[in-house]
Amino acid sequence: MAEDAGYDGVSDQELLARHVQGDPDAFGEIVRRHRDRLWAVALRTLGDREEAADAVQDALVSAYRAAGTFRGQSAVTTWLHRITVNACLDRARKAATRKTAPVDDTERLEQLLEPHESASAPAERNDLHRQLIEAMGTLAPEQRAALVLVDMQGYPVAEAARILDVPTGTVKSRCARGRARLLPLLSHLRPGHDSTEENSSGRNRMEGTSVPSATEASDASLPHAGPTDSAVAKGGGGRA
Repeated sequence: MAEDAGYDGVSDQELLARHVQGDPDAFGEIVRRHRDRLWAVALRTLGDREEAADAVQDALVSAYRAAGTFRGQSAVTTWLHRITVNACLDRARKAATRKTAPVDDTERLEQLLEPHESASAPAERNDLHRQLIEAMGTLAPEQRAALVLVDMQGYPVAEAARILDVPTGTVKSRCARGRARLLPLLSHLRPGHDSTEENSSGRNRMEGTSVPSATEASDASLPHAGPTDSAVAKGGGGRA
């Protein structure tokens, strides 16, 4: 969807208000602004392209329907991320109760690579992705979501806590436990890295070994095309 010049300078909160008031294009503009980051969180939390796409669609449908309940107590992007993470956690919990394909399945792995690299990526890159996906899959969904937000997406702990709707101490605890479990599996992916340093974006990370970020671990580069705007009007699910 092309950017509508009529929305230049219009805040997310105002767009949401216009949507509630009946503006047919306002929610589509919100989707355009935020879908790439929502898609990144979903894909790295679930490790499966199809599941991530379904989770984002569920979340956007939920947000579309629940827009009238938004009270402005947090930023619109925080509200959208919270709904998306909830949708991901729902899917992750359901997946844990049924048998799924192995996480190192070649086809699923290639889906997480950049399109122009999927056919010719070096064996080392494939192995790196396999190790990261396998390691993240060993965590409880709540720990995985916290680590994706803080270590892979670079959110400050306080913002991650707002997205997850839990105290900051809970985020720290989930990250610490997740890192402790991942340390034996991922420490070799960051040779010589001082994990107490701040990341390149200047956002604070907690002390201790962290999960490699998307860039540091050559994590999946995400396609620009997320769920289509028309998909927002289809399906359902997720929690507002």
